[in-house]
Amino acid sequence: MRPPEHRHTNRLANETSPYLLQHAHNPVDWWPWGPDSLARAKLLDRPIFLSIGYAACHWCHVMERESFEDEATAAFLNARFVPIKVDREERPDLDQVYMGAIQAMTGGGGWPMSVFLTPDGRPFYGGTYFPDEPRHGMPSFRQVLEGVDRAWREDRANVEGAGSRLVASLAEQARRPVSGDAPSPDLLDTAILLIERGFDAATGGWGSAPKFPQPMTIDLLLGRVAATGDPRPLAVARRALDAMAAGGIHDQLGGGFHRYATDAHWLVPHFEKMLYDNAQLARVYLHAWALTGDERYRDVARGTLDYVIRELMTDGGAFAASQDADTDGQEGGTFTWRAGEIRSVLGDPKIAALFASAYGVTEGGNWEGATILSRVRSAAELSELSGLPVAAVEPALAAARARLLEARSRRPQPARDDKAIAAWNGLAIAGLADAARLFELAPSGRDADAAGRYRAAAERAASTMVEDLLRPDGRLGRSWKDGRATGDGVLEDHACLADGLLALYETTFEERWFIAARRLMDAVLERFADPAGGFFDTADDHERLVTRPKDVQDNATPSGNAMAVHVLLRLGALTGDGRYRSAADRAIATVTPLTARYPTAFAKWLAAIDLALSDIAEVAIVAALDEPGARELLAVASGGFHPTRVVALAPDPVSSEVPLLDGRAQLRDRPTAYVCRSFVCQVPVTEPEALEEQLRERTAAL
Repeated sequence: MRPPEHRHTNRLANETSPYLLQHAHNPVDWWPWGPDSLARAKLLDRPIFLSIGYAACHWCHVMERESFEDEATAAFLNARFVPIKVDREERPDLDQVYMGAIQAMTGGGGWPMSVFLTPDGRPFYGGTYFPDEPRHGMPSFRQVLEGVDRAWREDRANVEGAGSRLVASLAEQARRPVSGDAPSPDLLDTAILLIERGFDAATGGWGSAPKFPQPMTIDLLLGRVAATGDPRPLAVARRALDAMAAGGIHDQLGGGFHRYATDAHWLVPHFEKMLYDNAQLARVYLHAWALTGDERYRDVARGTLDYVIRELMTDGGAFAASQDADTDGQEGGTFTWRAGEIRSVLGDPKIAALFASAYGVTEGGNWEGATILSRVRSAAELSELSGLPVAAVEPALAAARARLLEARSRRPQPARDDKAIAAWNGLAIAGLADAARLFELAPSGRDADAAGRYRAAAERAASTMVEDLLRPDGRLGRSWKDGRATGDGVLEDHACLADGLLALYETTFEERWFIAARRLMDAVLERFADPAGGFFDTADDHERLVTRPKDVQDNATPSGNAMAVHVLLRLGALTGDGRYRSAADRAIATVTPLTARYPTAFAKWLAAIDLALSDIAEVAIVAALDEPGARELLAVASGGFHPTRVVALAPDPVSSEVPLLDGRAQLRDRPTAYVCRSFVCQVPVTEPEALEEQLRERTAAL
C-alpha cells in the first residue's frame, strides 16, 4: 500500500518527536530549533515565530487546524517570519525560558505557546492560543502576525529594546539571592497550616477551576503524619485523595488519571493522560495505603500502575510520555458514555441500573449529551437502592467495569506520544518500585503477583534508561524514541531518574541501580551547580540561551532543584559523603523564605526540608534476600511509609559499593540489622521485634 501523498512537507519530517511530526505536513514552513533555523533568521533579518506545544495538547491541535493548516495564514507567516516549532517535552529549557517571558508579558501562560523573537532569540511579544477569528476579546492569529510584522518594520528599535529589557529581567529573576537561613521546624508547621487553610474541603482540593492534582502537596502532608501522628494533615490528604478518586478526572474503567479538571468538582477532565501525573499519583495513593491501611487507596494505586504498564509501556520497555486528549478530533471521545451504550454492553437491566446509579449515568448525560463516569454513591447506598447485599455490590460493579472497558477498547483510541523522557520514566520507576516493595512485604501476601509485575516493569524501564540514555560521563540524554536518543538531559532528568533508581535499589538491592544513581548525582554536582547555591536546569556546556534557566518552583512535576536536594540527602545517608549533604543544605538556603510563603508551589522542597531536619534513620541489613529471617527484618525496615529512612542490604560477607554496609557482619550467622545515625550505629539485632523497638525509640527521641 502506497503511503499517503502530502501537498506540503517541511523539515519536521526528519524529527522523531510525535508532536513535531504532527506538523510535518502543514503549509507553514516549520523549522526545528537549532543552529540552522537561528542562522536563517539572522541571514534574512526576520523575527522568529516560536510555537511550543506537546502532542497531547488539545488547544495545540485546535490552533493547528485553524491557523497552521490555513494556506493564506501560512503564506504570510512564511514570507515575514522564520517559523520554528518546539516540542516542550524534548526541550524543557526552551519552554521554561520563553514561558517565563510570556508570563512576564501577559501575566499568564499555557500551551500552545506563541512567542515572537528577535533573530538572536530575544522575546518581545507573545501569548498562548490565538483563534482564527477575533473572539472573546482575543485578536485573531492573522491580526497578531500583521501587527508584529508592522512593529518590526516600522518601530524596530523599540521592539529590540523591549526584548533586551525582558531578557535582563529574566536573568535577574534567575539570580535569586541566597537567604543564608537554615530552615527550622517552625517553618514546616507554618507551611502545613497554610496548606490546611487553603484547602477547599467541600470539593477536595486547592483552588477552584481549573483544578489540578497536587500529589507533591498530599505526599508532604502524609510525610508529616508519618513523622508526627498529627491527624489534621491526614484528614486533608484523605479528603483530596477521595475526591480525585471518585471524580471524572479518574478513569473509572481503565485506571489512571487525566491531566486536570476543568471544573471545581473534579468531574469534567481535560482528557489527556500524562505519564508524570500517573506516576506521582500512583505513588501518593500507595503511601496513603501504607500509612492508613485503607484498601481503596491500594486499589487506585494498582489501577493506575496497571494503566501505565498496559497503555504506556513501549516495545523497548520504557514508558511513553502521554496519551492525547482527542480521539479522531473529538475531545474525550474514547472515555464518555451514553446511557443506551451502557445498557447494550451490560445486557442485564439490573446491573446496568446499578452501574448507572453508582457512576452518575443519566439519559441526558453530564457533558455534551454523554456521561463522564464518576463515583457518586457508596456500596451501602447502592445496596439500599438495588436490594443487593452490600458485599455483592463491589464485585458486581467490578465485573461491569471489566465488560465496559473491553467494549471501550474496541473504540478508536487516543494517539500516544511514544517518546520516553528520562525524568518522567524516573518518576514511573519510583512508583513501580515502591509498589513492588510494599506489596511484596505486606503481611497478607495477596498482591505478590502484582509486586513481581511491578518490579519487572521498573527494572525493564531502568535498564532502558541506563543502557540507552546514560552516557559514559554520567550525563543523560533527554528522551528516547525509535532507537534514537534526543537532546541533552536537564537537571530534572538526572534528579528524577536518580530518585527512581534509588527507589529500585531499596526494593531489589541490586547495586547497579545505586551505582547509576550516584553517577547521575555526581554529574549534577559537577556540571549543574550554581556557585550561589542550588542548581541550574542546564549543564555548564549546554547551548547558550538568552538566559540560563534555574527553576525552583514545583509545577506538574517536581522542581529539578527540589528533587536533586531530596536525592542528595538520601545519597548522603547511604554514603556518608559530606559533599551531598553540603550541596543540599546550600540549595535549601536559597529558597527557605519562599517555602513557607507559597507552600503548595514548594511542596517538594518542604518534603526535602522535612528530610533534612529529621535526622535520617540509616538501616543496614546483612543478609541475602532469600535467606530465612531476612524478609521479616525487611518488613520492619521497609514495609511501610517511612520517608525519613534509608535501607541498604547485602549478603554476608559484605562486599558492597554502598558505604553504609562497610564493616557490617552477621551475628551468629543470622540476618542482622544495624540502625544508624550519621554512620554511628546502635547494637546490631537479629530479631524483627528488636529492630522495630530500636526504630520506634529513635522516632520517639526525635
